[in-house]
Amino acid sequence: MEPYYYNHMSKQERAAYYAMKEGLTSLAPSFRAPGLKVRELSDIFFKLRLDCPEIFYGVGFRCRSYPDSPSVEILPEYLFEKTKILTHKKAMEARLSKLARPMAGKDEKEKELWIHDFICANVRYDKLKKPYSHEIIGPLGQGVGVCEGIAKTVKLLCDALGIWCVIAVSDANEEKRIRYRHAWNVVKLGGTCYHLDATFDNSLGKGAAIRYDYMNLDDRRFFRDHEPAMYPIPACVDKEHDYYRERKLSFTKTDEVKKRMRQAAKKKKILTFAWRGGYLTRELVKEFAVFCEEAAGETGAFGALRINRPQAVIEASFSENPFGQAVTVQEANEGEASEA
Repeated sequence: MEPYYYNHMSKQERAAYYAMKEGLTSLAPSFRAPGLKVRELSDIFFKLRLDCPEIFYGVGFRCRSYPDSPSVEILPEYLFEKTKILTHKKAMEARLSKLARPMAGKDEKEKELWIHDFICANVRYDKLKKPYSHEIIGPLGQGVGVCEGIAKTVKLLCDALGIWCVIAVSDANEEKRIRYRHAWNVVKLGGTCYHLDATFDNSLGKGAAIRYDYMNLDDRRFFRDHEPAMYPIPACVDKEHDYYRERKLSFTKTDEVKKRMRQAAKKKKILTFAWRGGYLTRELVKEFAVFCEEAAGETGAFGALRINRPQAVIEASFSENPFGQAVTVQEANEGEASEA
């Protein structure tokens, strides 16, 4: 697939990128690269690993420079020793092949949905943030990951299934109490780009219920609760094909919400929908809570709402057992806390 960040580099940066890729792929203890500044080399190294998540074992480097030399010596830092890296590479390749095989012949949207659901159903957030959780071996090998490892796994699966995909990264923002960088993906479906954040959806899901609040969003909606990308990424301008619109679960009238809640309550099913009928005010949430309570009461059940306010997505649940709270405000995030 297209090496997105490589294609946006200068000639000298590409030479350094290529040297790093060749050296890391061959597991070389050291190799030469153009004599750029350390900060520039670090930036290239970071982008290389966004383009090539299969290089999961190269996690850093040191460099040596020599007087009057046009190049520097790169001494890579590997996550494991060579024999263990080869073992892990073989295991990852076999795992990837096995996962991708059943999706052969499916269309792009079916493949993307499968990748998203695979992450949400099989990967839990690693609060301890082990080193391998930042790489594909966390989600694919251990079933755990942080946003970086999840975004890299999404890209690896997209690459394997022929879906154009890039990893986007935003920086921390102390003023907003955002302590860490965040990573997600931009995918291209039918020639159009969309944001996809499987980590945020994973933080919202509960039990077997998978959420799609951050699947195929445009820039305007996505950046309601995301920081700007550190590096330029493709514009995402199509607002007509996010998951809930595609599934006809995007409502603009309260009567439609009331009707669909009654239908869901009768079947004891979860109804998750996006609201497009104006700003999701406190009064509107109260109205939806009344609808939920009334629908539940008609079937002798208990109802509860979970609200993702930035994306105006509401999940209505119905059960024979009482819920702890009638209305819960959710905060999609890295996975450290799912509700606030």
